[in-house]
Amino acid sequence: MIQQVSGDILLSKAQVIAHGVAPKDPMNQGLALSLHEKYPAMHKDFHHWCAQHNAQAGEAWMWGSTNSVRVVNLLTQEGGNGHAAHPGRATLKHVRDSLKSLARIAKKEAFKSIALPRLATGVGGMDWKEVLPVIEEQLGDLGIPIVIYSEFHAGQAAKENLG
Repeated sequence: MIQQVSGDILLSKAQVIAHGVAPKDPMNQGLALSLHEKYPAMHKDFHHWCAQHNAQAGEAWMWGSTNSVRVVNLLTQEGGNGHAAHPGRATLKHVRDSLKSLARIAKKEAFKSIALPRLATGVGGMDWKEVLPVIEEQLGDLGIPIVIYSEFHAGQAAKENLG
């Protein structure tokens, strides 16, 4: 079940937050920056994973904290060149491939719910009208609540239907 809501994804009650990044992303813009600030260990672990696994656009990587927080980094964009380089633009292929990876992780980990922003439309530069159908195609059959934060309102909890 996919639902679109307005609010602050950082206040989501979903079990997992997924967001788009690039390999070796400095996470210094948008939602990635907010997640980096809220979970600095996630940012450090992400860079370690990227270096160890030669991360490529189209993959997904899940980070989990000791208090059951789960963040899935969807590699929707090409990486920038050099240390702290800005990420490239997202592509439909990378969005589709990273969402396929998210679906596999969700099944393996038995996720109960996932929250997503307007994936790949901020720093990624894509048109939401192109991205939404791919989300519906890749995640619509998971049988769990998928909450898309289509409008951002800082500090405002959304009315999520997670049950």
